[in-house]
Amino acid sequence: MHLGTEGFVDHAKQALEDAPLQEALHLLTTNFAPRRVAAMAALGNAEELRTRTRAIKEHTIAHLDHYLEQFAAQLTELGVQVHWADDAAEARAIIVSIAEGVDAKVVVKGKSMATEEIQLNDHLEAEGYEVVETDLGEYIIQLAGEAPSHIIAPAIHKTRKQIAELLHDKLQTPYTEVIPEMTQIARHSLRQKFFQADVGITSVNFAIAETGSVVIVTNEGNGRLSSTMPKVHVAVMGMEKVIPRLADLSVMLKVLTNSATGQKISSYVTMMTGPRRGHDLDGPQAQHVVILDNGRTSILRSANREALYCLRCGACLNVCPIYQNIGGHAYGWVYPGPIGAVLTPLFVGLESASDLPRASTLCGACRDACPVKINIPHMLLQLRQELAETQHKAHWSEKTLFALWARMMQRPRWYGWATKLAALAHAPLAREGWVGKLPPPFHGWTQSRDFKAPAAVSFRQRWQQTLQHEGQEGAGEPHS
Repeated sequence: MHLGTEGFVDHAKQALEDAPLQEALHLLTTNFAPRRVAAMAALGNAEELRTRTRAIKEHTIAHLDHYLEQFAAQLTELGVQVHWADDAAEARAIIVSIAEGVDAKVVVKGKSMATEEIQLNDHLEAEGYEVVETDLGEYIIQLAGEAPSHIIAPAIHKTRKQIAELLHDKLQTPYTEVIPEMTQIARHSLRQKFFQADVGITSVNFAIAETGSVVIVTNEGNGRLSSTMPKVHVAVMGMEKVIPRLADLSVMLKVLTNSATGQKISSYVTMMTGPRRGHDLDGPQAQHVVILDNGRTSILRSANREALYCLRCGACLNVCPIYQNIGGHAYGWVYPGPIGAVLTPLFVGLESASDLPRASTLCGACRDACPVKINIPHMLLQLRQELAETQHKAHWSEKTLFALWARMMQRPRWYGWATKLAALAHAPLAREGWVGKLPPPFHGWTQSRDFKAPAAVSFRQRWQQTLQHEGQEGAGEPHS
């Protein structure tokens, strides 16, 4: 279950006090982030690839209607049934009708953020279907009755001990904390479901307009099993997943896998171009592609259309100082982290997710890590501005302080006086270089962070000293 976007502050506080969660999140800084840095450096031309990837996405989104029509036409020619879903309810209804058409009982699923977005599992279960997540991380959180907390590592908030206890309790298997043994337990349980399944549902990492191909990228093979073993395969994709040409795929795959997991290529890249044909040894008898809007058209028309460039690699989460400390559940919806702080307000409404655009230090680490160079800090500032213009009513003290700040920044002499006053305040305030608590009305800032003491010597003073020093050295040099 998702916690809801309106309680972000409370959720964040709870996450900071959750010791097992803090232990689990340590993996981000010790594993994911360093591996991405090393992998991108090993490419040798990472910046060139990022630039090319952005150009592909920018062009595609600018001509999205054309490429979606081309993709749908290619699918139809291949014998794939194409469905257009305006919103989550329509997408769910389409998928239920497909399952009803084959009298399905068991549905297996590959990892899919799009199906999380439309709350498909709950709906299918309410309709009487057995739904089984086959990605190991998704399977773990399904057993726990929880939502994913990361785009590519849905169970990253769980410690090894918690997972061991969960498998023991839910599957009635011997208790073990040995990772290969836990993996085998899950694999044994899931393999039976693949044989029983009537419908397999997967996400789409890339949809190639030129060929009508659906591309699925996984490390466990569950996407390939979910799409080929059941007699019916349903691929659910956000409409922004389309790319123009097959040649574009090699560029996209390089930046996706290196950014997501630090791999040159994921273990399984499955490209499906239509259902099983007469000479094929395996594959689904029927294939359906559900192209989901669910608010994407509105984003396309907005100033934040750049959010549609996202590849869902999770790199921005792994480097974000906010996400590293509170995890994904605190964000309250499907997409966590920096990109979630942009996407969630755009999908569910800024009013109900007003805390998320402020859940950022604006440090820019997300922009630097993004394989598509999405300017997330800029979009967060745009959303903050919209909040300020439509909802936020500043306290008189805040208005007064910002008015004084604006005047000071426009008057160098005032600014100089202010820095001198700060320097005078340095000695009594500084203890080991920081101020523990500020007095009201500023005390809220120091409830959860230290306040750095003002520098004894300001930057302006250092700059003047540097200029004077250079002038003195220059005066002693002979003229040529």
